Amino acid sequence: MSQMFCYQCQEAAKGTGCTIQGVCGKTSDVANLQDLLMFVLKGISYYSVKARAAGADVKAADKFVMDGLFATITNANFDRVVFIDRVREGLALRAEMKKAAEAQGVLFAGPLPEAAEWFADSEEELDAKAAEVGVLATENEDVRSLRELLTYGLKGMAAYAEHAFQLGYADDSVNAFIQKGLAATLDDTLSADDLVALNMEAGKVGVTVMALLDTANTSTYGHPEITKVNIGVGKNPGILISGHDLRDMEDLLKQTEGTGVDVYTHSEMLPAHYYPAFKKYSHFVGNYGNAWWKQDKEFESFNGPILMTTNCIVPPKASYVGRMYTTGQSGYPGVQHIADREDGGAKDFSAIIEQAKQCQPPVEIETGEIVGGFAHETVLSLADTVVGAVKSGAIKRFFVMAGCDGRMKSRDYYTDFASALPNDTVILTAGCAKYKYNKLVLGDIGGIPRVLDAGQCNDSYSLAVIALKLKEVFELNDINELPISYNIAWYEQKAVIVLLALLYLGVKNIHLGPTLPAFLSPNVAKVLVETFGIAGIGNVQDDVNLFMAG
Repeated sequence: MSQMFCYQCQEAAKGTGCTIQGVCGKTSDVANLQDLLMFVLKGISYYSVKARAAGADVKAADKFVMDGLFATITNANFDRVVFIDRVREGLALRAEMKKAAEAQGVLFAGPLPEAAEWFADSEEELDAKAAEVGVLATENEDVRSLRELLTYGLKGMAAYAEHAFQLGYADDSVNAFIQKGLAATLDDTLSADDLVALNMEAGKVGVTVMALLDTANTSTYGHPEITKVNIGVGKNPGILISGHDLRDMEDLLKQTEGTGVDVYTHSEMLPAHYYPAFKKYSHFVGNYGNAWWKQDKEFESFNGPILMTTNCIVPPKASYVGRMYTTGQSGYPGVQHIADREDGGAKDFSAIIEQAKQCQPPVEIETGEIVGGFAHETVLSLADTVVGAVKSGAIKRFFVMAGCDGRMKSRDYYTDFASALPNDTVILTAGCAKYKYNKLVLGDIGGIPRVLDAGQCNDSYSLAVIALKLKEVFELNDINELPISYNIAWYEQKAVIVLLALLYLGVKNIHLGPTLPAFLSPNVAKVLVETFGIAGIGNVQDDVNLFMAG
């Protein structure tokens, strides 16, 4: 199998790209097949953009493209068979989209992009093509960088759109832009300025999709409430649910009720505890473990089955692979996959529940509680208190430390940074980056905890809503005049759309770490630095001093 090249996540090998096997664990053939699926998604989008504009029904393309993008996010799906099947299905759908456009009078003349015409069926042909259509197929480094920045933003956007879709919420403008963006990466006539503009438009649509998901979550499960979450264990067998999909959380809680099996959250599923709709389940015990990358140890000691609902999979050990399950867009070879729900129905988690009944209770690895639930509705209900604390000087500065956690030792910077912040500062967080400091004893300011956890990575939207409301309350002209600094950790593509959304909202001087993305060429990085003040991280104390002087 030809060599792979992937640099879409923060842990890209040597800070440049994985070329033999992904640091995430994906093999070169799977990496290449993901590239081939992206190639096919771009071909589908080439036709669906024109079909949509002509008034044709493109709902099949909307769903397939959204799911395909999500499946290629880092740590989501490692299953070769899945990608072979999706490429074949995508080629058939591409032909349908072309026919749909032609039926509306659209004519396709002249040379078409290769992604719109290429076809093959055998695995050998698919593998051969897969080795040719990766990132490096775009020779110009700056064009490649801007195309990939856009592509990774679209992947994050698709992930959030998929979660909203599962709760019955969709926005045609989001699907239309995703496909517009993918088709644009095939257009060699677009200038660097055109691609920069598309990335900024992605930020705008990123705000739209995160607002859509926020509405879907809160309309379905209520607004998050301040909640103390148990991090110890009970005496019953348990099921551990990880990932981001709250609809899966709901199905599992309903089906385990009265079975004698407890349910625990892991990593990004922790914020499920904050939603009122889930508080009625007495067997919803608490959160087990930490961020995603520690699962190889924590899944062993949990003893019961583990359900991975989205990305953040670490290749499982033999000791627990037999009690690990995937669902949705996630997948791993040899791991049992739970099928999608039928329209209006629920997923069938009976196999997981029956296995759980035969397992020992979890081994306790820590005790105590952590507090969260500080999404925008909650924080804005405390606005008078917060504003009063700022005006009195009790709170000098807020630090947005949202984003991702990861394996690199350099990420201890964020623990040290949180510990070094003055006692008159407050951390606003969302995403699994919080596991670097959400168990530190940092105290409170007049009853306001110094770590305010808004929820999952998509709940970074809440932090933007809070900032915009404070801008209004303080009657400021510019969001950057607020006493808020941004020191964000990133790992994968959902963090990319959050970053683009913040840039669209006008936020400047964001510090991004532990390293800047490998997919930013020197020239593109220079534009981000000069236009938006994007910077990396440095020494903890120097950075604290820099931020506090701002």
